[in-house]
Amino acid sequence: MIISGTHINYYNHCKRHLWFFAHHIFMEHTSELVALGKFISESTYQREKHELHLIYGEDEIIIDFYDPKNKRIHEVKKSNKMEETHIWQVKFYIYVLEKMGIKGVTGEIDYPKLRQKIDVILDDNDRKRIEEIKEEIPKIISNDIPPSVINKSYCKNCSYYELCYV
Repeated sequence: MIISGTHINYYNHCKRHLWFFAHHIFMEHTSELVALGKFISESTYQREKHELHLIYGEDEIIIDFYDPKNKRIHEVKKSNKMEETHIWQVKFYIYVLEKMGIKGVTGEIDYPKLRQKIDVILDDNDRKRIEEIKEEIPKIISNDIPPSVINKSYCKNCSYYELCYV
């Protein structure tokens, strides 16, 4: 099974969202917040924009921008409300590049709307945690029904809200 950065993001955000995504139940097209985030990502750093799509073994990554000279991943996000999920997504990207033999990679999450940047590094504990997550994702996806609703404050802004709560 191919594990992508999106899988890692949804695993850390909401395992139910992960299950829907893996079963091709998509609601993002109905969300104005998702559309805004996509617009910000596509219109930010145009001169440097070089989206990089890589598949290595069972891992797939789509990096917004990679600076090979400085070995730095740049990921553009709309808001820092889900910062921890963004950090793990970038850590996964670093992990995959390391597996490809590119050492010394670091990451940066850019929040242009907030004019903030977060530096991301990967350590041995993170590598171990990513391996564990990669083992847990197929188990969640293979269930016949989605995991339970998590009922968090951010659920109200999720594109799957109506599917989960109505």
